[in-house]
Amino acid sequence: MNTAEKLTVSRFILTLFIIFIMLFPFYAVGFSFPKILVEGVLMDTKYLVAGGLFAIAAITDFLDGYLARKKKMVTEFGTIADALTDKILVDSVLIIFASSGFINPIIPVILVIRDCLVNAIKMAASSKGKVVSSITSGKIKTASLMVGIILLFFYNMPFEIYNIRIDLFLLYFALIMSIVSMVEYYSMNKMYLFPKKKN
Repeated sequence: MNTAEKLTVSRFILTLFIIFIMLFPFYAVGFSFPKILVEGVLMDTKYLVAGGLFAIAAITDFLDGYLARKKKMVTEFGTIADALTDKILVDSVLIIFASSGFINPIIPVILVIRDCLVNAIKMAASSKGKVVSSITSGKIKTASLMVGIILLFFYNMPFEIYNIRIDLFLLYFALIMSIVSMVEYYSMNKMYLFPKKKN
């Protein structure tokens, strides 16, 4: 297992810890995360801890891709594991935030549907021998999502002090870019989805 793959695996492990921290009923075992008041905003340190881990996971997402390309460590396992880990990390966190009332459920719903459709497009292209690379709109979507989610974990600070919801702006912007990238993926690969019949 090369360095890039190890980073991907470490991100998956971090993802499990994040999900555990966000979902486990700590009160059932007599433990509770302390709450702190910052500039009039009451923060549950559970989300701050999970947010710190998420930020680390986001950094490893950048590093494993960079190393894989720079050091020529690209492997089939690494490519598949990286994509799956990213989806599990982001989608799980957004679903949990939606179920807790932090964000509108439409955000994870659209993103999950988009990911399923894009993956179907990529698989159709792959079956015809076409490798579908990441596109700019998809990278913008991912970056916006990561930053938006980190801000969500940290209660949109410091922007919350000025009542500016940068976290939600970035999440909805990412939602728009996810649709744009899906359309682009479809446009670039529709010949593999609907091949012309030979006469």
